[in-house]
Amino acid sequence: MKKTNFIYFSISLATFIMFTVTIQGQRFEKLDNNPHDIVYFRTADHSKPQVKVVYGRPSSEEGNVFGTQVPYGQLWSTGINESTEIQFYCDVMFGNKYVKAGKYVLYTIPEKTYWTVILNEKTDTYGAHLYDPKYNIAKIEVPVLKGERLENFSIGFNDKNYGTQMILAWAQTRVKIPLYTEENLISKI
Repeated sequence: MKKTNFIYFSISLATFIMFTVTIQGQRFEKLDNNPHDIVYFRTADHSKPQVKVVYGRPSSEEGNVFGTQVPYGQLWSTGINESTEIQFYCDVMFGNKYVKAGKYVLYTIPEKTYWTVILNEKTDTYGAHLYDPKYNIAKIEVPVLKGERLENFSIGFNDKNYGTQMILAWAQTRVKIPLYTEENLISKI
């Protein structure tokens, strides 16, 4: 009789443990206050992508973002939380720098009138905390422009006859990074 009670107890205990582990395995983290987004550049709606950017989209805490929320002259992860990653599916001209197809991290150093834009090959990093300049593969400067006010940091693309612009936008600040993704344009440069 005691052996039977022990078996029932063992089965009950095992069931309880499995049920508890299953419940604990189902916990999910709450939503991040700063969502992440993915943007693609394609030459046509149904064509393969040439560029993909994955980035955090912080919202502004006050009217002016740059110089306050994001200090001038300091390295910025160009988003929030995880570092902004950019993948080129083909070789590109990034400003005036030739860059091979691959995945990179996009860092910036905002200033009032221009930004320094950096491509770094050390991926899967958090923010700008693990930035190491020895992994830089391209570094360019681009002017700051003004635009309509945007509450959340945004990245988009503008396709021009002479190439593409990757646009970084937040508050009233706009930064346009020239990209040349078509082989015939790259071969002429």
